[in-house]
Amino acid sequence: MTTHFPPSYISGAGIGLRSQHYQYILKHHPPVHWFEILSDNYLNPGGQPLNYLERIRQNYQITLHGVGMSLGATEPLDLDYLARLKHLAAFIEPAHISDHLAWISVGGNYLNDLVPLPYTETVMEHVAKRITQAQEFLGQRLLIENPSSYIAFKESTMPEWDFIKGLIDKTDCNLLLDVNNIYVSATNHGFDPLDYLNAIPADRVKEIHLAGYEERKEYLFDTHGYQVHPPVWQLYQTALERFGAVPTLIEWDTDIPTFDKLMTEADKADALIKKVA
Repeated sequence: MTTHFPPSYISGAGIGLRSQHYQYILKHHPPVHWFEILSDNYLNPGGQPLNYLERIRQNYQITLHGVGMSLGATEPLDLDYLARLKHLAAFIEPAHISDHLAWISVGGNYLNDLVPLPYTETVMEHVAKRITQAQEFLGQRLLIENPSSYIAFKESTMPEWDFIKGLIDKTDCNLLLDVNNIYVSATNHGFDPLDYLNAIPADRVKEIHLAGYEERKEYLFDTHGYQVHPPVWQLYQTALERFGAVPTLIEWDTDIPTFDKLMTEADKADALIKKVA
């Protein structure tokens, strides 16, 4: 039986859709509220990934999360990429389309990482124009995700949260708040994560991400390859108390576990969401 969802509505805890779990989901129909896909993996027409996505979409709401816009880069936006993304969105009718506050390309060459930006007024104006252009092309608001970072630019004139607030004011975009990324960056750079949460406009947080980090000798590394760590759960609970029952994704991209293990993490998030609903 096919369930039809309003395109703009998700709630509760979702899980990142990964190819390892296609068959399990289609066979067992687990009680997940929604799935998020890495949109870059589904931009080519035809093929098995789109076939599985179409079948799963019949019973679950989907969000699109990408890494390919390179919103902080200096070369023009890739309009072919945006056109393919728009085509995918028309096909899937996602609740949200999101990408990162970062740059990943130089001269048409793409890096295997999300590189942070210097936080200045000039860079803010540049990124705001690119977000506005992307939103106008796609015909909907974007959710912009805050990065995890390991370096800070001496040229920066403001903290990350003020930079994000400025982008929201200039572009009318919304925010995908990655609580794990806030904790990782706060630990690496020595700021108070509560300052970050308290500065973010509550009405613009439309989705939250949770993931696991790796402890290195001198810093935390955002691998998305572990269970959510206790201090991130604690920060997440504080975030929910401030922002309300925001739909939340369990993000796990490396050393992907069984679906049951992901479901256990999602159930934890769901229990906390219900406390503030």
